[in-house]
Amino acid sequence: MEKKLRIPTYQKIAVDIASKIVENQYFIGEKIYTRSTLASGYNVSSETARRAVSILSDLGIVETIKGSGVIIKSYEKALEFVREFKDLQTVNSLVVDIKSSISRQKEETLDLEKKIRRLTENIARFQSINPFIPFEVIIKKTTHYINKNISEVNFWHHTGATVIAIKRNNHTILSPGPYADFQENDVFYFIGDEDSYRRVMEFLYPSDSMP
Repeated sequence: MEKKLRIPTYQKIAVDIASKIVENQYFIGEKIYTRSTLASGYNVSSETARRAVSILSDLGIVETIKGSGVIIKSYEKALEFVREFKDLQTVNSLVVDIKSSISRQKEETLDLEKKIRRLTENIARFQSINPFIPFEVIIKKTTHYINKNISEVNFWHHTGATVIAIKRNNHTILSPGPYADFQENDVFYFIGDEDSYRRVMEFLYPSDSMP
């Protein structure tokens, strides 16, 4: 849930008075309040009223005259104060939005991490149940081993993978043995550890694997 930045009550009162000056509800030289009247009118403590008047006085918007109350002093400074406050509100709103976005992103990241962990666990479990699901690779004319057999190119020695089947011209050759050759458009099925696919690809197509 989004949290709005809290504005002190005395600041709200100061802005309200300045806004009334800008809206010509109060005029230059007009006496508006004593502090006690201000506190009663806004239903706040005398200290809160004093702090509101102090802000306006420090900014040159009003002047406090002992025994006479609060006198309106500057329309221009009241206008500047109201504009700055509105700008501050815009900044505060952006801060709240940014914090909210960061919070949502953190939640989404945590959720994504959980899903990735679940996916990884499921894959690991699936592989433990089905350890012999083969990899497959298509033999392209770009390989250097067209028409050479598995044995003469030392396929297992270089890749650690064992060829268990070859699909050729819509026919599947099971357990092809070491003398089966590589022909264009063959699909070789092989088993090995999780890194064997990368080694096979680097062996058959080294130029494609170079950075």
